[in-house]
Amino acid sequence: CTYLTKDWLLGEGQQLFFFFFVLENDGSIKSKGRSFIGQKVTNANNSEELYKVDEFVTEVLTGKLTTVFLPIVYIFVFIIGLPTNAMALWVFFFRTKKKHPAVIYMVNLALADLLFVVWFPLKISYHLNGNNWLFGEGLCKVFVGFFYGNMYCSILFMTCLSVQRYWVVVNPIVHSKKKSEIALGISIAIWILILLSTIPLYLVNQTAYISNLNITTCHDVLPENVLAHDMFSYFLSLASGLFLIPAVITAVAYVLMIKTLSASIIDVSTGKKRKRAIKLIIVVLSMYLICFTPSNVLIIVHYSLLKAYSQSHLYVWYITALCLSTLNSCIDPFIYYYISKDFRDNLKYALLCRSVRTTQRMQVSLSSSRNLKKSDSYSSNSSRTNKSTY
Repeated sequence: CTYLTKDWLLGEGQQLFFFFFVLENDGSIKSKGRSFIGQKVTNANNSEELYKVDEFVTEVLTGKLTTVFLPIVYIFVFIIGLPTNAMALWVFFFRTKKKHPAVIYMVNLALADLLFVVWFPLKISYHLNGNNWLFGEGLCKVFVGFFYGNMYCSILFMTCLSVQRYWVVVNPIVHSKKKSEIALGISIAIWILILLSTIPLYLVNQTAYISNLNITTCHDVLPENVLAHDMFSYFLSLASGLFLIPAVITAVAYVLMIKTLSASIIDVSTGKKRKRAIKLIIVVLSMYLICFTPSNVLIIVHYSLLKAYSQSHLYVWYITALCLSTLNSCIDPFIYYYISKDFRDNLKYALLCRSVRTTQRMQVSLSSSRNLKKSDSYSSNSSRTNKSTY
């Protein structure tokens, strides 16, 4: 027995697997690589390495899941993510005067998303051409590095934003230039960490020519000599160190934020802060649940199965979850809009084609009118108190 599969229907005629593993001739179970398994083909006429895949992998690589559904998602993310992140960066760089720590983190998050989305035409072309990569080994490695780097970069900067929001709630008055310098230093450290963490992806050949399909895959098929245990520690450390730990820190920061706001004296401003904080928590946690959690949980489960049972049947689910994780690139700009009032004002005035000087004058005017209203309200309340005392 060489292959054992169990299929179930998705739509009309579209099949996905439920269970799949490979048996060696001696009866032992053996599964190699994080991607689909490519069996090396002897090629006497050419020095190029050739690989072939089994029927199940053939169905996946030629089916509608990878050639229709995945490119549709990538096209949607590209259409929404490219202009919104470009607009966000323009607002942060040219319309935002004060570079608070939150602004610094949001700038880096928008930059990571933009650098990621600009590569999407290559990915879209790859899937629309039947999972055939036409752009060489080098560009494939770069894209894979940006793909994983963006996800974990987004997670880390969102964690920084969450901690910073909690710190503002605890110390609303404290603000210094030193805090901005610290935020800048943390941002540089995150970029260096992401760069170093993606280096192993550049050391492995990511493309493979599949002779029985006449296509060259990018990251979707690994040769037999790339063993699961070689990359096990790497992907496990990514999922635990760059997802699980930041997720716990984010959750703790939001729990402490709600606790601090609940312990405050109940007034109108505190009530508004609490409602805004709760809405922000819902948005961020929803992003974690939709974009980040499925792919990172699947990669841990996938490697656990590889380690314990040598089974690699979860990869098709993993690439689907990884595709959905890219939705964060078009959700992030709306988080900026919700978190930062300055961003909302600057974006509104930019869309109305008002200059920076006019925007600043209007903001000063609005601030003065608000302070005047507060002063009048305070004077009115004081007068009423004096009369009642008299």
